[in-house]
Amino acid sequence: MTTRFNLTRRNFLTSSASLLAAPAILRAGRATAASNSLTFVTWGGSYRDAVYEGGIKSFTEKTGIEVTIIDTPDLAKVKAQVMTGNVEWDVFDAPGALGASGSKEGYWETFDEGLFNLDDLAIAPSADLVPFYTWAGGIAYDPSKRGEGEYPRNFVEYFDTEKFPGRRTFRDRPSETLEAALLADGVAPADLYPLDIDRAFAALDRVKSSVASWVGATPQTITLLQTGEVDFSYTYASRVRTTNAAGAGMAFSFDQTLNGLEYLAVVKGSPNRENAMKFVAHMLSPEVQAATMDLLANAPVSKDAVPLLSEESRKWLPNLENPNNVVLNDAWWADNFEDVTRRFKEWTLL
Repeated sequence: MTTRFNLTRRNFLTSSASLLAAPAILRAGRATAASNSLTFVTWGGSYRDAVYEGGIKSFTEKTGIEVTIIDTPDLAKVKAQVMTGNVEWDVFDAPGALGASGSKEGYWETFDEGLFNLDDLAIAPSADLVPFYTWAGGIAYDPSKRGEGEYPRNFVEYFDTEKFPGRRTFRDRPSETLEAALLADGVAPADLYPLDIDRAFAALDRVKSSVASWVGATPQTITLLQTGEVDFSYTYASRVRTTNAAGAGMAFSFDQTLNGLEYLAVVKGSPNRENAMKFVAHMLSPEVQAATMDLLANAPVSKDAVPLLSEESRKWLPNLENPNNVVLNDAWWADNFEDVTRRFKEWTLL
């Protein structure tokens, strides 16, 4: 299992665009006033619980620094804070498109020199973004609600409202959603980028009436399934795994997934910059990576963490060797996220 993961990790590095391909440029940071706290913006629900148990708890025990956790990262709020100079957040938990776009716009601090053990990181950091893990997004459902074969297991089926009638979810952002739409419309995974935006929106037009929720807060991708408000949901393997650990019994299809990097970034003008740097370094250490990813079942970026994962967790790791799966192109989103987001928000209101 470990060998397979290392192969897929190399494939990810090869497939990823040049945003993180360059050697890390890590410069010494400025001094800040001493404090005993920081604010971490992350994704809530079972994910938040896992990150707390796997890393935040031990960070506070080790350093005495209290971590205030805010749910649901929002790049527009980061922009507003940075542009007004009224920065309230310190560390931002960023999916690929948000992290890459924020980097291009100058929303992140440069990491301090020597902050990371670069030899241990399977994917190198850039000057202001460090990979946290690799995730898998796909289709989830409650197998107790319908019979075998009555659930969509890939994106072509997810968009087929005649064969698979029912209410669905999507994220409230264009990244991941547009990739899913193009896969549903017949574009091969290897041919996705550059994204054909007009074609993606045309595909979304056909399924829009069946979308019950454009989800911002990630826990809702699962709770809407649990409450029966939707029949199928776009969510993440780690969400299903952590929910099932509490006895939920949800199912996740690995037939086709979207796979990407999650980053950690320090917000430009962070009021607790020194603490934020310590926190990011802590979350990248092998022991913390192993403890956190064993709970989430995402793929750690620390190479030394991989052998420490349980066999059960490894069953849920992203499979980047599956030709049906997609590796998201963060460099493309860095150039296009803001403009496409504007169009996407307008489209959802029509």
